[in-house]
Amino acid sequence: MTVVSSGPTAHVVTRPTGRPGISDRPMTSFHLVLAAGGALLLIGLIMVFSATSVDSLQEKGSVYASFGTQVVFAVLGLVAFWIALRMRPTLLRRMAVPGMLIALLLLVLVLIPGIGKEYNEARRWFEIGPLSLQPSELAKLAFVVWGADLLVRKRKLIDRWRHLLIPLVPAGALLGLLVLLQPNLGTALVFFLILFSLLWSVGAPARLFVTMGTALVALVALMIAAEPYRAARLTGFLDPFADPEGATLQAVNGLYALATGGWWGVGLGNSRMKWGLLPEQDSDFIFAIIGEELGFAGCLLVLSLYGLLAYAGIRVARRTNDGFIRLAAAAITVWLIGQALINVGYVVGLLPITGLPLPLISSGGTSLVLTMFSVGVLAGFARHEPAAVGYLKRRRRTRWARLMAPVPRSTSSEIKRFVAPRRRPPRRTDVASTRSRT
Repeated sequence: MTVVSSGPTAHVVTRPTGRPGISDRPMTSFHLVLAAGGALLLIGLIMVFSATSVDSLQEKGSVYASFGTQVVFAVLGLVAFWIALRMRPTLLRRMAVPGMLIALLLLVLVLIPGIGKEYNEARRWFEIGPLSLQPSELAKLAFVVWGADLLVRKRKLIDRWRHLLIPLVPAGALLGLLVLLQPNLGTALVFFLILFSLLWSVGAPARLFVTMGTALVALVALMIAAEPYRAARLTGFLDPFADPEGATLQAVNGLYALATGGWWGVGLGNSRMKWGLLPEQDSDFIFAIIGEELGFAGCLLVLSLYGLLAYAGIRVARRTNDGFIRLAAAAITVWLIGQALINVGYVVGLLPITGLPLPLISSGGTSLVLTMFSVGVLAGFARHEPAAVGYLKRRRRTRWARLMAPVPRSTSSEIKRFVAPRRRPPRRTDVASTRSRT
């Protein structure tokens, strides 16, 4: 309570003295991204160790072999996260066009025999010594940054169809086509999800999504008809127990793993399916191992963390006053959560198997490092919310804290109102003159 004036006409102005709620605090979005991403990464490391221990012991003589490799990639991912956290949106925008050109070049090169590595009749990787690089993972991030930057630059023209669609839609279609040639239908679908999210965020009309969705369904139907194994996957999705020893082995054993887990699971490390019964148990079907060992409770925890990450990403997109951050944050969120839902969907039998990793949880070097970089970008965007910038500018921070994450630079009028003015202490002469007047 504060008295504004004295005497018979005195009135009182009341100010709230309670602390703001969690959702109103300036750094809430940043902490939500850290909490959800960190928890998913920790669960991923634990489950990769459990899922790979048997194969690692049989093939390499140590249960820690594959887990050690994943830990190395996780450390590299933390470095990537830190770099992304320090990057300013203006730097990301300057890298948009070069990153997109590099991604296109790598997607072309990986298709050339002798350059790209072929595995299971798919050519998706580069071999660099003991490491493998999957260029489609880099292309996802490049498309997000380039698409968001493009739409912001054309913001005064996107009410016209030609400027809204060109060159964004042809570029997205080209990326999807190059990925389909590997072939990799699941990743191609992620590119279309990113494209849809960018168009939706700038307010594209609903009839455009209906048209593009129809075209996408027709394209998927043609791809399924062109490759017999895709048709087998579709029929296996419709009836997973039609060929449990052949084409639908992975789907059926994934369902068995989930059913065996029940409510609370058989216990961490006690999976039976990881003993050579479930192919790709540490990558594409690691959610089935989670369900078997941790039960419905473990699955619900993982899905809740993805829901928390989705809420944080949407919150960042809604609370920013920067068009690029809004579009890029929405696209990154749709990419990560959409990929997670596709993976979970085919493990539980709701979707055909497409071979997508579960973000932050599945084993894999390129996917983990670039996903953590993208989460770092999202966390950096959270620190650029107007309230967060104001809080960071008026807060005293140690040199170590400034090294880890510098204060965002912004002169936006929207941000200035969150920064409390610093009052200059009165000089002695001012105090003396005040006393003399009194």
